[in-house]
Amino acid sequence: MKLQGKHYRTIWLDEANPRIVRTFDQRYFPFQIVEEALYTYEDAAEAIEEMHVRGAPMIGATAAYGLYLATLAAPEGEEGASFLENAAKSLRETRPTAVDLFHCIERMMSELAHATDRETRIDTALSTANAIADESAEQCRMIGVHGLEIVKAISERKGGEPVNILTHCNAGWLACIDYGTATAPIYLAHDLGIPVHVWVDETRPRNQGGKITALELQQHGVPHTIITDNAGGHLMQHGMVDMVIVGTDRTTRQGDVANKIGTYLKALAAKDNGVPFYVALPSSTLDLNLRDGLKEIPIEQRSEEEVKYVWGWKEGEIHKVLTTPLESPAANYGFDVTPARLITSLITERGICEASEAGILGLFAE
Repeated sequence: MKLQGKHYRTIWLDEANPRIVRTFDQRYFPFQIVEEALYTYEDAAEAIEEMHVRGAPMIGATAAYGLYLATLAAPEGEEGASFLENAAKSLRETRPTAVDLFHCIERMMSELAHATDRETRIDTALSTANAIADESAEQCRMIGVHGLEIVKAISERKGGEPVNILTHCNAGWLACIDYGTATAPIYLAHDLGIPVHVWVDETRPRNQGGKITALELQQHGVPHTIITDNAGGHLMQHGMVDMVIVGTDRTTRQGDVANKIGTYLKALAAKDNGVPFYVALPSSTLDLNLRDGLKEIPIEQRSEEEVKYVWGWKEGEIHKVLTTPLESPAANYGFDVTPARLITSLITERGICEASEAGILGLFAE
């Protein structure tokens, strides 16, 4: 995808020095495009924990490249293996909900276990991290291919009138490596000339929708309108939403989905108004070890400051502003779980399936 006319992926090696990993510090979007250099696995861990990078596939890829950076600093022999185990432990502890993080670390460590010397570790880590990024981008592209058929069908039913799509949070290319999950069908439809319009939830408390999804769509020329988080139900009641599509940070064996806080409420409103509710699901976010999402998915609780303060742009600078009584406490649950019964279908890189164990295993039998 592009920013200011230039093609980017969200994470890449520095052209002049491949021992440096580069990404965007997404906290500055949409006001500034800030590239960040990662020199160590500690830098990668901080970027994940402090949400310089975010989105399940992007978190996983950043952890993978973080372990590549760890191999550059690790000594030879058993000391090096111990160093990498400590690096993996630090990266695992950054965010609890998105399962891509754990899948990518497990894959990296499994591959590194076969490396017998330092140079082989470095080569193995880099090739595996690159493979993770490439595979993630291709998964998202294929989600777009399959999801496009849903958008096409709605467009045909509407006689070519714009398809109104509601999103929540940012499940776009900036949350992934390229294309995005929930946005991939939107981009493909737009590029084929199918009229689409996106209702963009602002997505409190960090406003990833209003800041990041809106920026993506604006840069790609996709018609969109930012709305408050609470407006979605009203739009659905009045027939102004044709479909809802969201991403996921972890999906259980029976099809329960953990996504940004507020997703569950959108699913309830969609169910009540007969609006199809889709989840764009790369297989990297499947957790087949879990069955009951409400009981088993760990829900991250973040700092109350994210609720009590907002960040905005004034006179060429980003400012932090308090919006609540200073002494009032705030709760900040990062995710909620949408039960499978509220989900119309899952859109995966292998096709579209029912949000159920049978549906998921029908596509991912292995």
